[in-house]
Amino acid sequence: MAITADRISVPLSAGARLNGLNHIAELRASHWGDNWPEVARFIEDLGDKRDEQYEENSRALAAIFFLARVPAARQALGPHALTLEEKKAVIAAMNHFRVVVSLFPRHLTLPR
Repeated sequence: MAITADRISVPLSAGARLNGLNHIAELRASHWGDNWPEVARFIEDLGDKRDEQYEENSRALAAIFFLARVPAARQALGPHALTLEEKKAVIAAMNHFRVVVSLFPRHLTLPR
């Protein structure tokens, strides 16, 4: 017997996925509270100068802040000094990167 029900899932565009992730972030905040301390820890970890990948981590962090449109002068103040709007923009930027990364090809190989 064949299954004749409608599809359970449908492919979403990148924009629809981003809207969904941002909506989920709003729902989580309203039900479970703010998780900015975890995001701040992430930002501080990327800024750890003892990490052997410090330069690349700094570039990745700069890309997040750039996408969030946080001015460079504000980035240097640290994650706890950001305004509420900047924090929301950083979360939205991180969700945008999640969407983009999920669209990467599965098996990346380095060119020879």
